[in-house]
Amino acid sequence: MTAANRPEFLELHNGAKAKLPFAEAEYEHRLTALRGLMAAHDVDAMLLTSMHNIAYYSGFLYCSFGRSYACVVTAAGCTTVSANIDYGQPWRRGYGDNLVYTDWQRNNYWRALRSLLPQARRIGIEGDHMTLAQRDLLGEFLPGVDALDLNREIMALRMRKSAAEIELIRGGARTADIGGAAIRDAIAVGAREIDVAMAGRDAMELEIARAFPDSELRDTWVWFQSGLNTDGAHNPVTTRALEAGDILSLNAFPMISGYYTALERTLFLGEPDAASLAIWQANVGAHELGLSLIKPGATCSGICAEINRYFDDLELLQYRTFGYGHSFGLLSHYYGREAGLELREDIDTVLEPGMVVSMEPMLTLPAGMPGAGGYREHDILVITDGGADNITGFPYGPDHNIVPD
Repeated sequence: MTAANRPEFLELHNGAKAKLPFAEAEYEHRLTALRGLMAAHDVDAMLLTSMHNIAYYSGFLYCSFGRSYACVVTAAGCTTVSANIDYGQPWRRGYGDNLVYTDWQRNNYWRALRSLLPQARRIGIEGDHMTLAQRDLLGEFLPGVDALDLNREIMALRMRKSAAEIELIRGGARTADIGGAAIRDAIAVGAREIDVAMAGRDAMELEIARAFPDSELRDTWVWFQSGLNTDGAHNPVTTRALEAGDILSLNAFPMISGYYTALERTLFLGEPDAASLAIWQANVGAHELGLSLIKPGATCSGICAEINRYFDDLELLQYRTFGYGHSFGLLSHYYGREAGLELREDIDTVLEPGMVVSMEPMLTLPAGMPGAGGYREHDILVITDGGADNITGFPYGPDHNIVPD
């Protein structure tokens, strides 16, 4: 192949289309809503670049490895733009069309995008995802095109889940319960954190393979923490061996076609001391209070204020480490969630039927204090017309999660 005929971009329809996480009607419903947003803001096209939004509108969940990806939505089409290293997989696992850019020369990604936007005068972008370098290249390859940041508006479209999404999320929560049971069964003095984590991960991946045989089997994981390692919610797994008396943190995260769900529980290996038991019970009380507050019409900030008052009355508020919950849907530790639906002081979003949120209070007492460690419980709730449906089944609290040493 000579330099003269090396393509900048091309179509690669290799094989047949795969079964996607949702039916075509679901993707069309999402695209119709997005096109309504585009019309309201007078944009000719939407340039989506984040993993979560590309997956939401096309079903394709990319693996970046430093490369750029996109989904261009116009009034008539939906086209993903992917790197040649992925060959035909993005077309097979995506709704709509696909354009592949090559690496024969730098910035072929932008040349591919330019070919999809020949008449665009105004486009919507995700300002929270586009880097300054990419913003400069947009100006170079699409001169005169006005770029409007619509990331918050796009996020709002994702906040209310469809029936199909809720069904998938329920399957994820059920899978997390299976992982939790496997984790609990693997806990023993001398077992390492990594040994326990692998037991939970394997159980969840086997269940996903059974219940969702057409899904992509990737990214399911467990954070199982012990002792001092429980102080942070996202602390990585270590090779530390469990000891009698340890505080433990069980965190099971099944991933089904980009949809993450979670189960998080405090446990003890052997009977906890009095100080630890008191903190654990206090956090369980906050969890139960929070569960009772999640209903249509409640505000994120209002729920947060009530739990803050509860902890303040117990003189524990200073040990709270983060907000009390967040949205669920297309979500992962690799990519974003709906930041407008977090149970924090600065979020005033009103809960509505179809939203899905967690309740997950956490207290962390530093080393050297009585009851030191991180305590966290986590359930997932679907907001309904009359209240909320808790779809997490694994039990919580001292009555259920003290493992004999």
